[in-house]
Amino acid sequence: MTAATSLRIAVVSHLKYPIAEPFPGGLEMYTHMLARLLKARGHDVTLFASERSDAALNLRTYGPPTGTPTDDREAEATEFAEHRAYDAMMDDVAAGGFDIVHNNALHYLPLTAARRVKAPMLTVFHTPPFMELENGVLECTRPDMRFVAVSQAVKAMWKDVVTVDEVICNGIDLDLFAARTGAPAHPAAHPGTGPHAIWSGRIVPEKGTDLAIRAARRAGIPLRFAGPISNLAFWHEKIVPLLGEDVTYLGHLNHRELAVEVARASVALITPRFDEPYGLVVAEALACGTPIAGFARGALPELTNEKTGCLAPPDDVDALADCIPRAAALSRAACRARAAANCDMHRMVDHYEALYHREIARAAAAGAMAAR
Repeated sequence: MTAATSLRIAVVSHLKYPIAEPFPGGLEMYTHMLARLLKARGHDVTLFASERSDAALNLRTYGPPTGTPTDDREAEATEFAEHRAYDAMMDDVAAGGFDIVHNNALHYLPLTAARRVKAPMLTVFHTPPFMELENGVLECTRPDMRFVAVSQAVKAMWKDVVTVDEVICNGIDLDLFAARTGAPAHPAAHPGTGPHAIWSGRIVPEKGTDLAIRAARRAGIPLRFAGPISNLAFWHEKIVPLLGEDVTYLGHLNHRELAVEVARASVALITPRFDEPYGLVVAEALACGTPIAGFARGALPELTNEKTGCLAPPDDVDALADCIPRAAALSRAACRARAAANCDMHRMVDHYEALYHREIARAAAAGAMAAR
């Protein structure tokens, strides 16, 4: 990276959870990885995020993580706190002298306040439209704002709200999520490493942890699952009653621990109850050579194919159970090859860098034209 091509980049995060391991979800992992790789390539990166985020990422913080409100009173307090935090954040972004602003926030204010910022700015859609973010998009007064989607599925979700300028698929660390080589470890050496399924993600109703347990049990295969318990009521009411000798909760693992568990599994279960915008757990499983059994919704049909997974109709536990042995029989080498071709984090950052430079050049040309 030469001084001529090194950029000053502002990465704007959401404030709900820290951008640090163990990651609460895919968006936190993506934001951390993006900032880390851009920094490694010689760019001057500043991460705007909540407290307890990774200080190695040249961090600017705006209060403690706001989390997910559990009642109306908490929601009102959270809304007020986030509005104040993002207002201060956007003032700092505007004053920071950045070359480009990369917005990953799930809040309207970075969009409605974008006019304060002179630098080119892009907003990445990681979710389907929801009222707060949709209103921010509609109220954004910058005609040069660029919108990016993380999958073709997300682009289609937003088509009635705004034109998505580009699709840049998320990437993962292919070295960390490595394919299993050699014969599987003997179950006596590593309990749970005989034929079994894996599930990972936030343990919440919309991720369908309970559906994965039921499908694995119907298929007669043990299940190991990992992730943060993000909804205590769901955990106690829907998950705890399903636990047993054939269902093991591994806890909230860091990425290195998770990669080992995913690589040991015979099949990965993907069970969202909604149209998953991307699904980093799918990319992680494929990179480990672990075939997919999941619901055909959201971006999952983009990420896998008949050589790397078996997809069932949404929410159909019986059909998913039938998919499990079919998926487990697929080629692990084909899974790894698909991940290498489509899910490389370095390729993702290549695409963002190219977009940054295009937007900076376009802004400079527009400025020169206006000065004539």
